[in-house]
Order: sequence, then structure tokens, then C-alpha cells
Amino acid sequence: MSAYSPKMLESIKRLEGTRQERIKMEPLPLIGPEEKTKLLEEFHPDYKKGTQREIKIGPSKGEKTPYEIADIFEAYSLINPDNFEIGEPDYDVDVLVVGGGGAGCAAALVAQESGASVLLSTKLRIGDANTNMAQGGIQAADKSHDSPAIHYLDVIGGGRFTNDPSLVRALTIDAPGVIKWLEDLGMMFDKEPDGTLVEIHGGGTSRKRMHSARDYSGGEIMKTLRDEVFNKKIPFVEFSPVVELLTSGDTCTGAVLYNMETSETLIVRAKTTIIAAGGSGRLHVQGFPTSNHYGATGDGLILAYRAGVPFVFMDTIQYHPTGAAYPEQILGLLVTEKVRGLGAHLVNNEGNRYIYELETRDVNAAGIIRECLGRKRGVETPSGQQGIWLDSPVIDITQGAGTIQKALPAMFRQYMNFGIDMTKEPILIYPTQHYQNGGVKIDENGLADGVKNLYIAGESAGGIHGRNRLMGNSLLDILVFGKRAGIHAIEVSRNIEHGALTLDHVKKYHKELDGLKMEEKRYSPKLLPDYRQPELRKDPEPIII
Repeated sequence: MSAYSPKMLESIKRLEGTRQERIKMEPLPLIGPEEKTKLLEEFHPDYKKGTQREIKIGPSKGEKTPYEIADIFEAYSLINPDNFEIGEPDYDVDVLVVGGGGAGCAAALVAQESGASVLLSTKLRIGDANTNMAQGGIQAADKSHDSPAIHYLDVIGGGRFTNDPSLVRALTIDAPGVIKWLEDLGMMFDKEPDGTLVEIHGGGTSRKRMHSARDYSGGEIMKTLRDEVFNKKIPFVEFSPVVELLTSGDTCTGAVLYNMETSETLIVRAKTTIIAAGGSGRLHVQGFPTSNHYGATGDGLILAYRAGVPFVFMDTIQYHPTGAAYPEQILGLLVTEKVRGLGAHLVNNEGNRYIYELETRDVNAAGIIRECLGRKRGVETPSGQQGIWLDSPVIDITQGAGTIQKALPAMFRQYMNFGIDMTKEPILIYPTQHYQNGGVKIDENGLADGVKNLYIAGESAGGIHGRNRLMGNSLLDILVFGKRAGIHAIEVSRNIEHGALTLDHVKKYHKELDGLKMEEKRYSPKLLPDYRQPELRKDPEPIII
């Protein structure tokens, strides 16, 4: 018995009827600039009216961002700075790393290599991060047919020519060295029988430069880095997110941790602090499902912003075009772009392709929404969820039997758990909130703009990808800027003394909030998403006094 409803099976029959003809087709052409602009403005969620507002407070006051993100900016600290006694520090280190994902672990590893005292603090466990959820691969121009300069042009084009050029330069120049670093640490990349690294295309790329480890590339990277952190015996505290930075004037001097298991607070005095706290998918902007890890609630954004770091591009969110739309138990989970890179077709309810599968992510996401909501050619599930078919059996037909199970083993098993054999049946997809294109402003070493001794790496940073990120550049950027931040933080820490530990910046921020006379008080960082029914939720209260 099929896992699909009778109505969905009827659509699959139409899809199967056009499959051989579609396989013989040439790829559909890229959308032209004018049509692309029109498509994005009409159907991409970033352009939807009434979903964003101007921020009323802080260094980027007047800039627009989605309501859900504005809420964490226009919120009080979890700490009452008038009552909280800082006291003697529980930890005294050269470098505090906030976040146990790829960026945080990379920063901690290179910092410790230089002989610094390091503490890594993470909200959940080390490795519980979006890095671990990433599937498709990591870009790097390390073959003779390619170069960092070509990679640079692809990144700039994918970002709609809005990226910070200095950040893109750092990203692409460091990329080949990052691949070597991972291999030296023991990461198992996909390779040809002769040992050559396998490379495939990603959306928006002009060369094959995507390196992968089957369809769990992020998991393999995270396992490699986590094991190295353990092997190097880097000190860490788990289930202890940073709830506030400590400052002295315009300088970051440490942080306050909150142990979620014991409800204790811990004071860390640090010469330098690196925020690598991840993204914000669990804020569910515009009600979209998300591919993000459970702890991705935008903590790094508010911590840096409240301390005085402006943000860039916080009006743009990346909605990955292919999130799972069926079965509902996995709604929003990522269906890696690698599936399309291997040849799967995007097919509407009538069985027809309608767009080039490897358009940039923003264009493909908008195209799927147009097909479902604009042209009414989507597929509807029994619960009313809309979606488009991703005709995965085409992969084995064109690339050889067994390709899916070899290249996408985790995804194959995931769907088989629900009775769907993606080697024989298509899978249903719809855009999912995937990545935070924007973030707080940094330079090429990850140094925060306007706050001394504070660094940002990973998804909390903005400017690298402009208004749209290409596949494979997030796993790259967390390592490039995690390493750069770690190296630069050590250089700085050698020449400075520990500063005073105050919450003066929080007092100033609270005073500004008081002047806004908000009707409803909010507190941030949010720490964990709240999935209770609305009637069971109470007005939030600060967890720390």
C-alpha cells in the first residue's frame, strides 16, 4: 500500500507519463534578469507585504527585518542589570567561544593551537548545531578547471552583487586550505577510486566544486571537529548558553552563562570573545517550517546587537527551495540540493518541468511558490499542505541503479521509514526556512564592527553571502571565519589585559526600551522555541534576576 493518497497517486501517474520525455530534454534555460526580478518581487517571502517592520532601537534603528526577528531585538535582557551581582569570575580565559557547532569548534581548535587558554560554551551539546544538519557539501576551488577568482564571481553573483567583497575574497581564497585542513583531521570526503575528490555542481555555480561526504557532509565535518575538540581536551561547558555579554565601555570583556540544568549563572572573564551561536530558523519567520536545529533561535544576533554591533541584510532570509512537504512528520526537513545536482527534476502537478533545477535558491524557492500558489499547479497533501514533486527516480535511471543509495543513503533511509522508496517514487517538497542571509557586521577576521575584542563567526555574521547564499558556502564560511576569528583573537589577546566586567550596555539598552513604552515586555535571547498551543503559553518572564 502506497504512503501517498489516491489524489497524489493520480498526479504521480501523470509525472511518470512525462518522465522519459523529460529525461531527453535539454536543461531549461536560466531565467533572464527582468523575469528573475519580477518572480522574486511577486513570490519570494522577503518581498511579501506586512511581514517586516523597522527596528525601533539599537545601532541599526530604522532598518527593516521580519517581525519575528524584530521581536528579539525589541526585548529586555534575561538579566536585570540593576539587581544582578557579577562577583568574581568562575572562568578566566584568553578566548571564550560561544557555540559548539562548526564555527565554534574551528575557532576553539586554532586558538588552543596557539597556546591560549580557551573555554567553549554551548547551549546544548557540542555538535548540536546546524552544521550537523547540513547535507549537500562544501565548496572550494581546488581543481585545475577552477580558481578562487571564479568562485568569487559565483558568490558575488549569487548574492545579487550586494556581498561585502573583502569577506567574499577571504571566503574563496581560504577555501582550498579548509578542505586540506579537514582531510588532515581525518574527514572522509567522497573520492574516486584513484583518490581524487568527487565534485558536483550546486545551484548558481559555474564550475563543479562541491565536495561532499554522501548526504551527511555537515555531520561528517561536525564529527571530525567534535572528536578533535575532545582529543585536544579543550575545556567546555554544555547546556550553558551565553545569556549576556559583559562589557567595559566599547569593549567586550566576557559573558554570563546560564546552566539550563542547574539554573546557575557562571561568570566568564575573557580577553576576547567569539560568538558562533548559529542561526534563527526556530523563530519560524512568516510561519514557515524550518530545516534548522532545535537551538537555532538567533542568540548571537541579540547578544552582539545589544552590545552595539549593527546588523546587515537582516531583511532577507534564505528559504531553501526543497524542504520536505510530505509526510508531515518531517515537514521542513532539508532535502539537499545535491538531489537536484544529481539530476532529479522539479515537476508540477501536471507532470511538467517549469524551471531550471539549479537556479539560485531564491529563484527556485520563488518559482515553487509561484507554481503552487500563483499558477495553482501544486500537489496538495491530505492535510492541505502544498508542494511540488522532486522526481528522484530520474537519478537512478540516468546515473545508474544504486546511485541514490550510494550518494544519498541518509535520505533514502529517512523516506523508507515512512514507506516511500525514492528510487521508485518522487518526493514532495516545498520551501523551508533554512538560513539567515544577514547577521551582524564583521570584517575579514570576524571582528565585530564597533565593539572591541568581540568576534562573530558562522551564521550570526552578515555580509558574506549578500542577499542570497549559494549551496556549499555555509559549511565553508563557518570554517573560514571560525579559523580566522580564532587566529586573530589570539593575536589580540596577547597584547591586552582583562577589562572590567559590567552590564552597562544592558542598562543603556533597557533605558532605551523603557522610553518606547512597549505594551508587552519580551525577553531575549529566546534560548529554546516554544511549541505549546497558544492557550497554554503565558507571558514570558525573565529566568534570571
